[in-house]
Amino acid sequence: MKQRSIMFQLTLILFFVMAVPLSILTWYSDGQILRNSENTIAESSLAGLNANRQLNESALNSLAQDTVRFAATKVFDPIRNYKTYDKLNMNYSTISSALIIMHELQNLNKRMNGVYSSYFYLEDSDYVVSTDKGITTLERYEPLDWIDSALEEQRGISGVWYPRRLSSGINVVSYVLQLNRLTTTTRGTLVVNMRESQIGDYLLTSEHGKHGYFLLNADGMIISQTDKSLLFTNGYKQPFIGEIMQSGQEQGYIFRKLKDERLIYTWSKSDLYHWWNINVYSMDELMAKSRHLQQSIILLMAIIIFVGAGATVLIATRMSKPVKRLVRNIHSRGNLEAANKNELLFIESAFKRMQEEEEELYTLLKQREKDSLSLAVHNLLRGEMTDQIAELFPAAYYRVAVISIDQYRKYVKHMSPETRKYHRYLLISQSDSLFPDTILARTVYHADGRFLIVMNYSDEEPGRCEGELRGILTKIREKAAEILGHTITIGVSSQTGESAVIPDKVLEAMEGIKQRMIEGSGTICFWKQEVYERRKYIYPNHSERRIVNFLEKGDLDSISRELALIRKDIQSAEYITYDNIMFIYNQLIGVTIKYLRENNAHAVRIFAGQEDIYSTIAAIDTLDELEEYLQSFFSEIIRNLSRSSGEAGHGERITRYLEQHFCQEISFEQMAKEIGISYSYMRRIVYELTGKSLIDYTNLLRINKAKQILQTTNLTMAQIAAEVGYNNVQSFNRFFRKYEGMSPGNFRTLRPEQADRAQ
Repeated sequence: MKQRSIMFQLTLILFFVMAVPLSILTWYSDGQILRNSENTIAESSLAGLNANRQLNESALNSLAQDTVRFAATKVFDPIRNYKTYDKLNMNYSTISSALIIMHELQNLNKRMNGVYSSYFYLEDSDYVVSTDKGITTLERYEPLDWIDSALEEQRGISGVWYPRRLSSGINVVSYVLQLNRLTTTTRGTLVVNMRESQIGDYLLTSEHGKHGYFLLNADGMIISQTDKSLLFTNGYKQPFIGEIMQSGQEQGYIFRKLKDERLIYTWSKSDLYHWWNINVYSMDELMAKSRHLQQSIILLMAIIIFVGAGATVLIATRMSKPVKRLVRNIHSRGNLEAANKNELLFIESAFKRMQEEEEELYTLLKQREKDSLSLAVHNLLRGEMTDQIAELFPAAYYRVAVISIDQYRKYVKHMSPETRKYHRYLLISQSDSLFPDTILARTVYHADGRFLIVMNYSDEEPGRCEGELRGILTKIREKAAEILGHTITIGVSSQTGESAVIPDKVLEAMEGIKQRMIEGSGTICFWKQEVYERRKYIYPNHSERRIVNFLEKGDLDSISRELALIRKDIQSAEYITYDNIMFIYNQLIGVTIKYLRENNAHAVRIFAGQEDIYSTIAAIDTLDELEEYLQSFFSEIIRNLSRSSGEAGHGERITRYLEQHFCQEISFEQMAKEIGISYSYMRRIVYELTGKSLIDYTNLLRINKAKQILQTTNLTMAQIAAEVGYNNVQSFNRFFRKYEGMSPGNFRTLRPEQADRAQ
């Protein structure tokens, strides 16, 4: 009785103290959970939309900058006086200049994924230079009358983005850049056509739902959308789009109901292009799991209450039944094993599982908080100042440091993506922890092995602050070498008291990274305004001419000495810039390739299978590495030029041998040994000379000989087959039909003039 009384009291406590409050709490919290879940999903969707918008803008801005840099070159000047297609084709020099423009346009296309085509139109000319149809007249190219409409939106000298559909039916967003007197004396227009589908790839999210995204310009025209039938239509006609664009808010989210479906609209307006990025998701789909969880909680609570109610009725006779029933219900809805466990131990295991899931949820929330801080830092680096950033960086002064992994390509090659991700996590956490309390620092990963550190402090004396920072950054450099197994170079900007100029400070720190080219890897460079203003420009014209002369002679040693002289000249020059150094070596590459083309040296075959030469040079860190790469570059050219001359001599010996011995049974392996080359190399030479395989070329010689014998003698087919090198008549007939389309007998019956026509 005493035990039964205790169990009865426990049952009452569980029912009245736990079941009833839990029912009320479940009823109240379900609504709160759903509302909080919706807001959390909305904030996450808006953050994803901003990230995709920034990715798209970064890609378009990068392509625009490449186009502007290309427009600033002198590549258009040689054809500026040739306004007609006929004049352009009058001599080799002008058409070569046009081909160089076409090649550079092709290189421009390759720098960015999704570029469909590009072309250059010389003002008042009757032709275009394009990557899709080559150099062609305006009559044979798509209409250009849309360019005037596009340029009406131009502000200043920068280009404009203009959405349109090509005559081929492909949807593109064209970047139109009109050449001006500040960049070149040539008047004309550059057009780069970016596929609309590539923009869609940037903007498309992984969220569930069938509604997708909208990209609209300032006038409300749809530039990109999941449903391609809506492209270039008025976005104001779409549900709630006009309400968003007229709201006056540049970003946000709203919930709306459309045809019994609850939708969430998130939007963000671009400050750069004034475009509207709008994503539409179905909240019914996004909240499906939350609603299912809500129903499961209600169902579970109902079961618990039902079991508790039943326990109060049956407690007098079977005290253990309610506990066992509870255990069975929990076991039927979970994956816990009940073997060798009593009821209390099983319940304990169930609560431990719930605790583990709670800890996982807590970890996920902390990760979300960390991502939010990282996003705030990225916004500050773009010059955006929000309340969250003001709270995060309350001090008066800022500096930006950029950490760049030296020999990043080598590092990527030897480290898996998982290892690199772990290294980034360690370096970011270690970097922030090395700063004292007087300096608030936040480190984020940027891209391509670069980390950005935003430092916020109150010290007004730049000199004293620089000394302290150098000591901290030295420790970071040592810790990075320990973590990464690679050295790092650190560039540090000047001090500023304005958060709005943080993007400029990032550029200053990046300039410090570029000094790695001269000072070597593993350095710490502080921005000096006076050094930047005193920078000079040099170019080794004489070395360029000498290298071409040495290349023509095949003198690799002299080329190596000349490259060493160029490196010494650069190192001895005061205040030379990174861009100047890159121009010197890029120009050497360009002059060399031009020499190869002018001398028909098959530059494509020489560099086949290699990475883009200019991209490879841009990824090199130091002058020594640049010199080493250029030496291997010229060595490969000289080796190929020597091999090409050797192939011509071998080809003559091979064809002469076959013409003398084709009537005999030839062992091609033995033939290659007699000539002094490998069998596979011999086959390649024959194919390049004749366009046919070694066997086909030999059989063709035999069949031509057989045709002469058939027209001039009365020898039998067996005699002719043996005469031209076939072991039997069947092989002779088969090969004759293959090459002549008729049997040897039919060929013999033809009159000589008919045979000539058949040949």
